[in-house]
Amino acid sequence: MVTKEKILEVIKNNMVEIVDDLDIDSIDPLKSMRDYVSDSLDVVEVVSCTMRELKIRVPRSELADIGTINELAGKLHQYVEAQ
Repeated sequence: MVTKEKILEVIKNNMVEIVDDLDIDSIDPLKSMRDYVSDSLDVVEVVSCTMRELKIRVPRSELADIGTINELAGKLHQYVEAQ
């Protein structure tokens, strides 16, 4: 079973892989991913890589109103549990 905490870890790992000079310990899940990335394409890449790793697909319309990394993990967790 994949927990929300595990999904949060996957998101953080993908952020570190995609964003230069980002330390995983500095990522606050209560902040927006945009606080850490300089380009909206990076956000798309992090989300896409995370969904691919979790083997889920979430419609973009469901992601539009997400404000924090923690909220993103919660939304992705809903789809993982629905599998």
